[in-house]
Amino acid sequence: MTKELSALEREIEDTRQRLASTIDQLAHRAHPKTIVSREVAEVKSHFVDTRTGAPRTDNILKVVGGVVGVVVLFVVVRKVAG
Repeated sequence: MTKELSALEREIEDTRQRLASTIDQLAHRAHPKTIVSREVAEVKSHFVDTRTGAPRTDNILKVVGGVVGVVVLFVVVRKVAG
């Protein structure tokens, strides 16, 4: 009976340790600086090839084209309305 109790206590302590580790990991992942860092890396990966560091001109040109299109649309709308 003492062996069973001792084994149960060890199992409970191991479970506590695993839960504490999991909570620490979740706290780190939910920290605002970690989230910002992860999002910056994701956005950067759209414009820079992560393996070579070379700019991804296809995605850059798409964004530039979209911005130019919006600016042209605003200019046309202002001329028509004004």
